[in-house]
Amino acid sequence: MNDSLNILIEEPSWEKYFPDVEPTAQKVFGQVLSFMREQKNCGFLIGNDTAVNLSLSADSHVRELNNEFRGLDRPTNVLSFANIDAEDFDIKPEGLLELGDIIIALETMQKEALEQQVSLHDHFCHLFTHGLFHLLGYDHQNDAEATEMEGLETAVLKRLNIANPYQES
Repeated sequence: MNDSLNILIEEPSWEKYFPDVEPTAQKVFGQVLSFMREQKNCGFLIGNDTAVNLSLSADSHVRELNNEFRGLDRPTNVLSFANIDAEDFDIKPEGLLELGDIIIALETMQKEALEQQVSLHDHFCHLFTHGLFHLLGYDHQNDAEATEMEGLETAVLKRLNIANPYQES
């Protein structure tokens, strides 16, 4: 497959605090797609190349986006903007699948990692995996959806040797 992850580092501090973020993001991207292709959970991925845009941003920018698109005037850890609507996942597309955009806020991610006592690396992998599953049509609006999405996330994170972030300590 010729999948493409386009990374834009909007906030220069990413390179200071997480110098290997780009190869880490590439690895997570590859693991999520290969896992979903193996599971055949997303049939539209089989035989198609995909593209995702990842913006590594700051709280200030994520706050603006969160306010504009979700009506929440505060930063959040990760935002996902899918290019494919859930009802379109049943259609077998041809050509490059541009799944959408993910934006991760550095300061919020750092604060959460500290609070949860996990490494920046592991928390980034979790947030990016979470964002990718949103682009693939998964959500957590109710308990059943949350359980399904969390199960998929933890399975991918396990492949990356990262502990289950949903497990109570």
